[in-house]
Amino acid sequence: MTTASVPASRTAAAPVGRRAAARRLGLYAGIAAIVLWCLLPFYWMVVTAFRDVGYTFDTTPWPTHVTLDNFRTAFNTSRGNHFGQALVNSLVIGLATTGIAMLVGVFAAYALARLRFRGKFLVLGAVLGASMFPGVALVTPLFQLFTDIHWLGTYQALILPDISFALPLTVWILTSFFAEMPWELEQAARVDGCTPGQAFRLVILPLAAPGLFTTAILVFISAWNEYLLASLLSNGKAAVAPVTVAIANFTGAQPHQEPYTAVMAAGTIVTIPLVLIVLLFQRRIISGLTAGAVK
Repeated sequence: MTTASVPASRTAAAPVGRRAAARRLGLYAGIAAIVLWCLLPFYWMVVTAFRDVGYTFDTTPWPTHVTLDNFRTAFNTSRGNHFGQALVNSLVIGLATTGIAMLVGVFAAYALARLRFRGKFLVLGAVLGASMFPGVALVTPLFQLFTDIHWLGTYQALILPDISFALPLTVWILTSFFAEMPWELEQAARVDGCTPGQAFRLVILPLAAPGLFTTAILVFISAWNEYLLASLLSNGKAAVAPVTVAIANFTGAQPHQEPYTAVMAAGTIVTIPLVLIVLLFQRRIISGLTAGAVK
């Protein structure tokens, strides 16, 4: 019976192994399809950015007629394109938004996670609701407000609305992160003689570094990519317009000519730093998104 049962078990195990292999193959195929769906537009943007303007609509799927003229055109100010200044503006707006949102969001999130008070969940609900509020509904009121106080076309008119959208995201992410950190760490620091502020600064913040880093990157990317409010609140002033607005206002060599290759070159320049940041710090980002009490 033992001799007869061995082939039978092998026969029963074979379909199971084939089904497992088929599931793995389907999983890998699905992952590959998602990756291609997400990366193909970026790949085509890079290919077009390096393609000669005379072959803008060439459908060859690999780089042909390679040139760097499109990048020179993107930085050329003779046509009224101020892309270099726009990069500086976006960096200033993004860093200011990230810094202020993190400074306020860390304390707010820690208080919501650690303190017990009435209406705590209502506050969290209000924060979540603010993060989902449509930005288009704020365009007209903000435009009127900043016009009345003479802020239209200034850095503060672009930074403050970005903070209003970045702060709920910051508070919501960090509240969940702080809530999962064990109370025992803070209590042990208090037993060793730390004040509440020292326990927060010397114990909690270093352990929360992955979550803080992840949140800061998400906030910076959100501010870097914002276009709707910036297109109106910059008031057409190149001195404060971010890259999203500058690229949308690119002009060609002839009237009504759309400079597709220059736009693609500018889009490549804007996108690559974000991609590099994510690739260089992906371990910190993943650890920040998955860290909790075990961490």
